Amino acid sequence: MKTLKVVKIGGKIIDDEIALDLFLKDFANIKSPKILVHGGGKSASQLMEKMNIEVKMTNGRRITDADTLDIVTMVYAGRINKNITAKLQANKCNAMGFSGVDANTIVATKRPVADVDFGFVGDVSKVNTRILNLLLEHSITPVFCAITHDENGQLLNTNADTIASELAGAFAKQRKTELYYCFEKNGVLRDVNNDDSVIELINTKNYQKLIEEQVINDGMLPKLINCFNAIKMNVSKVCIGKSNMLFDTKSKFTTIQK
Repeated sequence: MKTLKVVKIGGKIIDDEIALDLFLKDFANIKSPKILVHGGGKSASQLMEKMNIEVKMTNGRRITDADTLDIVTMVYAGRINKNITAKLQANKCNAMGFSGVDANTIVATKRPVADVDFGFVGDVSKVNTRILNLLLEHSITPVFCAITHDENGQLLNTNADTIASELAGAFAKQRKTELYYCFEKNGVLRDVNNDDSVIELINTKNYQKLIEEQVINDGMLPKLINCFNAIKMNVSKVCIGKSNMLFDTKSKFTTIQK
């Protein structure tokens, strides 16, 4: 059975049409089975501002009230997801757009209120791979946005990095699976102002030290939590960097290992 590649695309690439087109052209040329997961937070925030809906964030994470949920569902599961799927079709990659609701693929639970009430934000509780496996067997590429559901009719906004990690982890029980987080940087950087300061290997040994030194902080911290979550679920390879890491093993990027 061929290796499955789960690829998450985010950062500024989603908002840059030229960069997105180049990425999707490369992604379409991946010969092995593949799943694409995309974010899109900036686009949702821009639409909310146009509609005079307050954008509420805490520690870089979106608070999703009822109005916000309507907007992110329209943007993530609608415009962005269908736009990406259409571009993949143009690149001769037969793709199908998904949210976690579709075919009951990703079930989540509403995050309980602790210090912060995140509203309609979901934490993944179950991934159903049966339908996705059927599609992969017929060379159809699932394209996931970050909307899930609770099996009781409630849509939930879920972090796209988490979606990618949980999908990869679920498939790792059945086949060799690799997870790639693609964004505009070369990888996890020791110095955010120096694109060449890539930390090429992060493992359980140096991870805590990098946090203590505040090399890993802010938005990179939850991304790495998802990376190590995938490793715990026996995903064979987890990498962070530019999309050329999918093809050029000599390029610089960050690999996460036990």
